[in-house]
Amino acid sequence: MEGGLSGLDWSQPWYQAWRDPGERVELEVNRGRSVADALQLAGPGPVRFVPQSELPAGEPYERFIHTTGCCPTRDNLHDFFNGLTWLRLPAAKRRLNEVQAHALAQGSAPDRRGPVRDAITVFDENGLLLDAPQPLWDALLARDWRQLFVDLRPLWAQARVLIVGHALLEKLAAPRKDMTAHVWHAPAPLDSVEAADAWLAAQCTPEWLAAKPFTPLPVLGLPGWWAANENFSFYDDSVVFRPRKPEADTAAAPRRA
Repeated sequence: MEGGLSGLDWSQPWYQAWRDPGERVELEVNRGRSVADALQLAGPGPVRFVPQSELPAGEPYERFIHTTGCCPTRDNLHDFFNGLTWLRLPAAKRRLNEVQAHALAQGSAPDRRGPVRDAITVFDENGLLLDAPQPLWDALLARDWRQLFVDLRPLWAQARVLIVGHALLEKLAAPRKDMTAHVWHAPAPLDSVEAADAWLAAQCTPEWLAAKPFTPLPVLGLPGWWAANENFSFYDDSVVFRPRKPEADTAAAPRRA
């Protein structure tokens, strides 16, 4: 990867779950290895990381991974974080890929995702798992941002958050206030990345994904994630912290024990 990787601050709260193997892969890339080779050295993983050139022209990316067990990987930050999610969330990534491949086998056009594949793409790119006390979840669904982040702020000490979307991890290398995650309620404690991986893999059925059980969350509003949000006027920005519209979807409302 020309120029290597730079500017990744592994001390940030959003990167804590990814620091290992992230730092090891970053080190190998900065020594001159390709992202694919550096990820492969950090294994074992559920896939083999290969150069993007091994993906045949016209072959859907998801089907290629499913049939070959190989993940085409470019030398960029996006694929670096995608590879880390394969290493840290192997069961969930494998399950999402299986559902994608099944949809393609059922005749889903590669360039027309449909509801299930669309949901997978949204979550795989920008997903976040949240285990939190019910009052926080209720305020989030209502998009009552002042209740969520100011009035109920002490409850965030009981919450657990795990970013799983590799595009969101990439974007957080240069944080901006308007960065938004698609949150999936994880009513089981996220005691470890391994526990989160197992839980998420079990939830990823086509039916559940088609319901799009996500709700938006501007991630830099999370207490402890951004110094500016210690001043509560941070949440008065209605461009970022938008009120819930009356016709807003209720896809995030389904609950699963």
